[in-house]
Amino acid sequence: MTNAPEIFHSSRVDFAVSAPRAFKALISFDAAARDGLDPALVELVQIRASQLNGCAYCLHLHTADARKAGENQERLHMVQVWQDAAHFFTPDEQAALALTEAITQITGGVPDDVYRRATDHFDDTELAQLIAVILTINTWNRIAVTTTKTPGTDERR
Repeated sequence: MTNAPEIFHSSRVDFAVSAPRAFKALISFDAAARDGLDPALVELVQIRASQLNGCAYCLHLHTADARKAGENQERLHMVQVWQDAAHFFTPDEQAALALTEAITQITGGVPDDVYRRATDHFDDTELAQLIAVILTINTWNRIAVTTTKTPGTDERR
């Protein structure tokens, strides 16, 4: 017998169906957040936030999207340990990953040094877009985890 908590999957709400206006608004926000940012950077941010939030559904989607976009498999393996494997990532990517971690694990706020590092690599518009991307993936993660989306499926299509 296992001590794992029982998870009740069969009657979880379908967020897209049950809250269509909120769902469509989030899709629009997500699309607007990406505007002007390097798509590879967006995927790295989404992968890191999904790892931190334990969202297997989103992690599967964004690693697949990154691979389709030509991302190096070796770098994808290093995202979780990017600080110890910094040479795999550009300074911009490192700053974005640090900001992603600070916002995703927001206890106590975003440290000044992390924010300052981001401002060294992104202008105000890019920084605002990056923050928006981090906010959207955290929202998607929470929806997918709460409604127990199945990893390996892609309900976006």
